Parts: sequence; C-alpha cells; structure tokens
Amino acid sequence: MERVLSRALGAADYADAFYERRVVRSFRLQEGRVHEAGLSVVSGIGIRVISGDRAGYAHTGDLSERALLETASVAALIAKDGAARVASIRIPAHPEQAVSVYGTTHSSLAAESATYVDLLARADIAARAYDPRIRSVNASISDELQDVVIATSDGRYVTDRRPLVTLAVQCVAQGTERGTGFCGDGGRSGLDVLLERSPEKLAREAARIACVNCDARETPAGVCEVVVGAGSGGVLLHEAVGHGLEGDFNRQGTSLYSGRMGERVASELVTIYDDGDVPCERGSISIDDEGTPGQHKVLVENGILRGYMHDRLNARLMGGTSTGSGRRQSFRVMPQPRMCNTYMPAGTSTFEEIVGSVKRGIFAASFAGGQVEISKGDFVFMLAEGYLIEDGKLTAPIRGASLIGNGPDVMNRVVMVGNDARFATRHYTCGKGGQYVPVGVGMPTVKLSSVTVGGSSVGS
Repeated sequence: MERVLSRALGAADYADAFYERRVVRSFRLQEGRVHEAGLSVVSGIGIRVISGDRAGYAHTGDLSERALLETASVAALIAKDGAARVASIRIPAHPEQAVSVYGTTHSSLAAESATYVDLLARADIAARAYDPRIRSVNASISDELQDVVIATSDGRYVTDRRPLVTLAVQCVAQGTERGTGFCGDGGRSGLDVLLERSPEKLAREAARIACVNCDARETPAGVCEVVVGAGSGGVLLHEAVGHGLEGDFNRQGTSLYSGRMGERVASELVTIYDDGDVPCERGSISIDDEGTPGQHKVLVENGILRGYMHDRLNARLMGGTSTGSGRRQSFRVMPQPRMCNTYMPAGTSTFEEIVGSVKRGIFAASFAGGQVEISKGDFVFMLAEGYLIEDGKLTAPIRGASLIGNGPDVMNRVVMVGNDARFATRHYTCGKGGQYVPVGVGMPTVKLSSVTVGGSSVGS
C-alpha cells in the first residue's frame, strides 16, 4: 500500500486505495420451485488521485504488485497537474478494524443451500395460505459479505467487514382486478435476522397488500389532504429532499438547496436526519468507502437547513469536512456523496388524531417508486398501497395513485407529525450516477395540508 500510494500521489494533493472482496449467495423461488441459485465473488482495488479540483481514478482485478503500480500510475496521469515526482507515504504497519455497527461480522455464507431454500419455501407456503385469491408468489434471498481495506495518503489504514442480507416476497392476487403486493426485509446482519423476523410474516404482508389492491377502486385525481404512512413513507424524504442535500449537487449549484444554509426550507415541524451508525439498519456503515466513520448528520432542524452530506472531495472543495457520506457501488467506481439512513424523528400526534383531522383525502400507506428532478425538486411518487380518507376514517382502497409535487413546497405543507416514527422494513437500494447502494428510510405518520394526487377518475 505504501509503494502504491507513493506512486499514485506524486505531486498531487491526495491519494487513496480501496480494496474489496465481496461474496454473494442468492436464491430465487418462482411458483414453488427454485428458479435461480447463484454465487458471485468480486475482488479488486480502485486507486484515486486528487489534484486541485481534478480527480483521476483507475481500478484493477489483478492484485499483483506490478498491476497495482501500473494502476496507480494511470490514476496519477489522469489527475496530472504538470509536476512529476514520487512521494514517500507512510501508513501504519497494521490496519485498524472499524468499530462495527452491524448485527454480526461473522459470515453466514457457509450455511447449507437448504437453509436458504427453506426460508423461501416457508414464505411461499404462508403467502398462498393467506387468501385463495393469491395466484402467484415469487421470493428471493440474498446473503452478502463484503471485506474492504482502505488506505490513504494522509495515513489512514482501516478494514471493515460488512454483512448484508435481504429476503423479498412478491405476490399477485386476482379479484375484481389483478393486484400486486411486495414486502422485503433484512439488514446489516446474517441469516439470523430473517429467522427472527420470520419469512411467514413478510409473505403474509405481501399477500395482504396484493389482496387489497386487487379489489381497489380507481383513484380520484385532484388536490387534497394527504396522510403519508410511517416507515416506508420515508422514501418521500429520501427522494424529494435527501438527494438535494448531497454535497456534489450543492457544490455544482444544481440543487435548489444550494447556498441556502441557515434558511427555512420546510415547516417548523420538519426535522430530517441522515445516520450512518444505526445498528443493523440497511444503510448503516461503520466507515464510508473513504475510511471516514459513519455518523449522525442533522440535515434539517425545525425547518431550517443545517447541513449537506459530503465525501472528502466535495467537502474539501467547499471548505468543509467529510460527513462519512462517501459511498460507492464497487471498487470499479469513485465514491460520491450518498445517503445512508434518512429519516424524520417522531412528533406528538397519534395516527388516529391525524387521520381523524382529514375530511376528505388520501392515505399513502407505502410507495412503489418515484423520481425527482434535483435542480427543481419536482417529484412523482407511485403508491403501492393507498386508501381514501372520508370524514376522518379510512375507507376504500385505491389503485393507480401517484403524488405529484415539489420537495420544499411539500415539506412546507407538513401540518401534523405522528409519534409513531420507525424505519421501513422494505429493502431499498438507491441509484445515483449509475451506482447503486443499500439505504434505509423512515419517518412517522405525516399529514400534508394539500398535494396533487394523480389518478384515473375525477375527484370530488
């Protein structure tokens, strides 16, 4: 590492190396049979050189010293500023082990294949037994262990062992219409977390949502009050607000939050955190992919913008420090400022009080996906499960619903915040710049005074 970093740094400002070895076992069950089973092993190293505002990056899967030195030379050449020399880098003789925030650092990858298949079979049986309208069940499981070593030209030398397990169930039901339901869970742990949380429970929840949707009515379109459900409703924070607070968008001036530190950007009821150190949560990291410890970040406090999420490069260029937000999909790509676990803490209202305050509106229990334009904050979110609220009561389920709005505008329309804050049980993966990383989302039940609801029938 010392020789490689010395070759990489030259006359540049900074260099680092990121090594990973990732082993993933996966199984997919379709219509009662194992349809796919796989084992993948990824191993390699990426070397980055930063000179001023330029960054050079190169990677290789060949771990011979010759290949590593050549890779370092390529990264240095890309970032070259006209000067040339070989630096002298010293790092500790032995790497530091990151302080774990995971449920276990022991691999469950040695488990028999039958253990994974049994979990999927239990989910399949439970989903089909839930309701005779269930016509199809697909289930998948992924068990991953990533070992990383990070060395930097300023003397950081650290290792981390990152487990990640996921079980997902999708059901299709046939009633008045065809309905689908999905539920997934897992986290930074081994298979034990899935045994504790029960594949039957996940399967029944997926089946329940599918049955709700197969007899749902068309959604009335228009502007109305909207209640966003606890847990998975946090995807609204992630997409509509979180991406706009990532450091690179703000450094480049492409986020509508650029230059607004200390300003009001949301209702005074809104506080938003991003945490890298929530034990076992899907987006948690003991260290980020630059070796900086994961940490608690206050993004918005009582409606006031308090912070951005930074990796080392963007923090340096903006005169700040890394917030432990430098994340990457693999050794083949450079880190970017990314979210970890983004959530809103609890308020004071009960769920019953929030729903009871709505004369006519929509309850968005969970979302199926969405998209946001970072520069403007405009978003569209599709509902996975939703209901009409009439005279303070949840009534008919609806389908084909979407929420349309603007992030800061909607955050200023928060008028009630529930006391039921929790993280979502779904397994979320965030995409940015062609890279995908696991994340967590969460929030309490929240009431929005008015939002545009897209639907397929005329609202009243």
